[in-house]
Amino acid sequence: MAPLSMPFKVPEALNADRPPERRGLRRDHVRMLVTERGTGLTHDDVFYRLPDYLKPGDLVVLNNSRTIPAVLRGRAIASGRPVEIRLARPVHAAVWEAMIVTDDVQPGDEIVLSTGVTIRIGSKGRRSPFHSIEFSLAGEALWNAIYEAGEPVRYEYIHEPWPLSDYQTVFGAVPGSVEMPSAGRPFSWELLQRLREKGIGIGFLQLHTGLSYVPDEPYPVSPKENTEAYHIPTETIARIRAAKERAGRVIAVGTTVVRALETVAMSGDFEKPSGTTNLYIDASFALKVVDGLITGLHEPESTHLDLLTAFLDAASIETIYRDAVAKGYLWHEFGDVHVIL
Repeated sequence: MAPLSMPFKVPEALNADRPPERRGLRRDHVRMLVTERGTGLTHDDVFYRLPDYLKPGDLVVLNNSRTIPAVLRGRAIASGRPVEIRLARPVHAAVWEAMIVTDDVQPGDEIVLSTGVTIRIGSKGRRSPFHSIEFSLAGEALWNAIYEAGEPVRYEYIHEPWPLSDYQTVFGAVPGSVEMPSAGRPFSWELLQRLREKGIGIGFLQLHTGLSYVPDEPYPVSPKENTEAYHIPTETIARIRAAKERAGRVIAVGTTVVRALETVAMSGDFEKPSGTTNLYIDASFALKVVDGLITGLHEPESTHLDLLTAFLDAASIETIYRDAVAKGYLWHEFGDVHVIL
């Protein structure tokens, strides 16, 4: 299914090409566009003032997956040609699914990294953009090799190779995301403390994000094509139940959190807190757990934008996004924030 297509264009000047700290801002001082679900009214503010829009008893759920350096560059042993590999997700031991960006790489080819680690290219699924690849290492040694040789995934609107530390949230703790769970990036420890002081709960889960874009393809990768691993700690589940019992709202930080929580809710009363998901959410999906969303601004042809239609109708989203363009909000992982409550 092609994603929802919004008739607007993001001007090049609104693509945030660097972290806010490198633009002279604290990470929690990016701009914030707040939309009321009931009325469609919007408010322009600064993210640091998020507590003003939440109530005691609400629960903010964050994804504490940590970004890994998922781009590996090497050479084909047979031809000597340079090859770029973008890791998508681990399968088991030494095997990953990955995108081979370079043309003319075939199953059976071997790639050697600068560290001497070799990768054998496996088959590609008939409807999948990803190859199976097998490393010459496994376990902790493989993780060390990935961190030694890899670099963060960087798309065309990012013009400089910012270090991996710029692609982390302050609370990221569990390595596994090949793209930054970027909705949580604007949070600072000071802001989290202000939320707690107001009586707003904080909960964490992990959903390790996969690749969301394929070069030279007309649409981003759909969640249906990209299974991702998640884990929701029992403590977070208890906090969600407590929030619901006291009529508090569950506010998901990022589309990853929405998909993890709604996946578990579909299995019953949070009976399967760990697993994998390829859940696709759009206007036809009835949200069972999540009441509000903190997210970035998404491109016109994006499955993340589809997910927003579970919170707001498409016409409202189009109006909001046109206004965001007119007001100069910034897009992508280093950009501004959209809050839907």
